[in-house]
Amino acid sequence: MTIFGQLKVGYVISQKIQSEYEEFKEAQSQLQLEVKKVQFEFQEMQKELDSLRQGFETQKLMSSQDWRRQKEQEIKDKEIAIQNFQAKKVGPDGDLVKKEYQMTNELIFKINEAVEKVAIDKGYDFIFDGSISLLYGKPTHDLTDDVLHELRKVGRNTPN
Repeated sequence: MTIFGQLKVGYVISQKIQSEYEEFKEAQSQLQLEVKKVQFEFQEMQKELDSLRQGFETQKLMSSQDWRRQKEQEIKDKEIAIQNFQAKKVGPDGDLVKKEYQMTNELIFKINEAVEKVAIDKGYDFIFDGSISLLYGKPTHDLTDDVLHELRKVGRNTPN
C-alpha cells in the first residue's frame, strides 16, 4: 500500500510463521524433550526424598539419636539438592529458560533477516507484524507466505 504515493507498507502474521516454519517447530520439540527430561530427573529426586522420609519415619523410634540426626541431615541435604536442581534447571536464570531464550533469539534473527530480504526484494518501506495490532490488512499486502518461502529457501541452502 502507498501512503501519499510514497510509502509501501506490508505485514506478516508472525504466529503463522512460528506455526509453519519447520525450524521453529523443531526447536519447540527439542525444548519439550528437555522439559520432559528435567521433569523425570525431578521426579526421581522426589522419589528418593520420599523414600528417605519413609525409612526415617518407620525406623526413628527404634534407632539411636545419632542415627536420627544423620537421617534428618540426609533428608535436609536431599531437600536442598532438589531446590538447587529446580533453581538451576527451571528458575529465572535456569538452563531451560536460557536454552529457550537462545533458541528463540536465533530463530527470530533468521525470521527478521527473511522479512528484510522480502521487503527489499519487493520494494516495501515498512513491514508490520499483523499478529500484534493489525485489525485489517488487504491480503495482497500479506507477505507471510513470501517470508516462509524465503526461510525455506535459506534453510535448503544452509549446509548441515
